[in-house]
Amino acid sequence: MKLGTLKDGTRDGRLVVVSRDLTKAVVAQDIAPTLQRALDDWKRAEPALRKLAQDLEQGKARDAFPFEPKNMMAPLPRAFQWVDGSVFKNHGQLMQKAFDTENKVAFREDRPMMYQGASDEFIGPCDDFVTVDEAWGIDFEAEVGVITDEVRMQTPPEKAGAAIRLIMVVNDWSLRNLIMDELSRSFGFVQSKPASGCSPVAVTPDELGSAWQDCMLHLPLRVEFNGAPFGRANAGIGASFNFTHLIAHAAKTRNLVPGTIVGSGTVSNADPSTGSSCIAERRAMERIAHGAPRTAFMKFGDRVRIEVLDAQGRSVFGAIDQRAVPLAGQN
Repeated sequence: MKLGTLKDGTRDGRLVVVSRDLTKAVVAQDIAPTLQRALDDWKRAEPALRKLAQDLEQGKARDAFPFEPKNMMAPLPRAFQWVDGSVFKNHGQLMQKAFDTENKVAFREDRPMMYQGASDEFIGPCDDFVTVDEAWGIDFEAEVGVITDEVRMQTPPEKAGAAIRLIMVVNDWSLRNLIMDELSRSFGFVQSKPASGCSPVAVTPDELGSAWQDCMLHLPLRVEFNGAPFGRANAGIGASFNFTHLIAHAAKTRNLVPGTIVGSGTVSNADPSTGSSCIAERRAMERIAHGAPRTAFMKFGDRVRIEVLDAQGRSVFGAIDQRAVPLAGQN
């Protein structure tokens, strides 16, 4: 089942069910007005949403309409909680070895790294990323995110996977040249981690079939930067932890409410032929190889596209397709 949020002029949009081939959608207003409401009442809402999805596939859904990613908000336009991990060992090692400024953050293998990000706004898949200054080091980060049901404090990893309701793709926008100053204060990210972008739809685990194994997505994240291939890292390769560990880590001292979003961190493979899922990693690789980075961070007007295709070449979540634009002149 594929779910999304249609723009309707409100802050939370309208919940829609989307066809498997991402060509049709139908409003699920009679089941739940928003995705958050559906998650809050998942036991009741899920069967009704699955029936509506079946009707849509069979051409029986009333008032179905063409699906257009540009008309979509993030699946959860705002969430009660967004916690992002860093589970890909290669990414951590590259950043530790060759980050452009002094990096004092060590990649640990005994427990996941995680920060709590801004959850009050997520950017729609085709909406611009608005920021102030190119000198802040504008960067994209392609990663996978899951949306959970309620998770009780001290839930162990072996039980945490049962709470995963939906999977999506996340563009965790970063302002690289602000990061180290914030980390030097030892109190985490705020200014350097603005609102993240999300794929047009989020899907239930069963929709992924064999591509969802060990609570990880075993498909490449295809990243294009200004129309050119940039990365094809497989999200199921090279992770030191999976989403069960991330969820359990977040729930060690707190309860997680329905609608909590948990991110994997930048997807990264040790095989250099898979490219990179963010510019900072590409710059780290260049610094190791050439003594200095050669790839610039994003300029205003630059565009990034992130998409996952299944084994048959079909888009799974739809594409994130976003530009970086200046705050000046924005309404």
